[in-house]
Amino acid sequence: MLTVRRAEERGHADYGWLSTFHTFSFADYYDPRFVGFGALRVINDDTVAPGRGFPAHSHRDMEIISYVLSGALEHKDSMGNGSVIRAGEVQRMSAGTGVTHSEYNASIKEPVHFLQIWLIPARTNLPPAYEQIFFSDEEKRARLRLIASSDGAEGSVHIQQDACVFAALLDSGQTLTHATASGHKAWLHVARGDANLNGTLLKAGDGAAIENEALISIGSDSGGEVLLFDLAG
Repeated sequence: MLTVRRAEERGHADYGWLSTFHTFSFADYYDPRFVGFGALRVINDDTVAPGRGFPAHSHRDMEIISYVLSGALEHKDSMGNGSVIRAGEVQRMSAGTGVTHSEYNASIKEPVHFLQIWLIPARTNLPPAYEQIFFSDEEKRARLRLIASSDGAEGSVHIQQDACVFAALLDSGQTLTHATASGHKAWLHVARGDANLNGTLLKAGDGAAIENEALISIGSDSGGEVLLFDLAG
């Protein structure tokens, strides 16, 4: 069964320096139909103006993944990390017992476009941790490349949850398949372009819950970039 979440139905806020779309309920936006999906709590589609960003703020007991689509994001945190995350890079921050961080557009000329993803951890009060890994286009093209997992398999970032996150770049006419783990369900997010999910056409910003489907088929008519979340039921 597929439940489609159309891009134009998401929550949206425009603060001038930030344009953000919320797949799930977040901050002042609330939709009782979309509070989260399993351990997947947040997918925010953020575009930040040059030189602007999020000043220091705190998180606790959350697995936070930043997936940069274009531009560069500057990160600093209370663990002593300071880095710039560029397109193709994935940042994982386990907030655990508490961490404070800031995120700014690293450019004074170009916007940065990224997905901010939160997953609820399987255990609370864990030590905070940080990772940043680059995945080339070649690694993601025409395949579901594992970018986050509970055990850091295949060089993915390590998250504290029974979940796997895959990224794929689809060329026109290509079809990929994925069988979810036993007892799991899945969520597909279209980051760019289009995707055909088990016969349902999706466009950029669309998402879909996938439940009780033995095999997931993902194609594209004109090319696209997708993230697939394989989540414990």
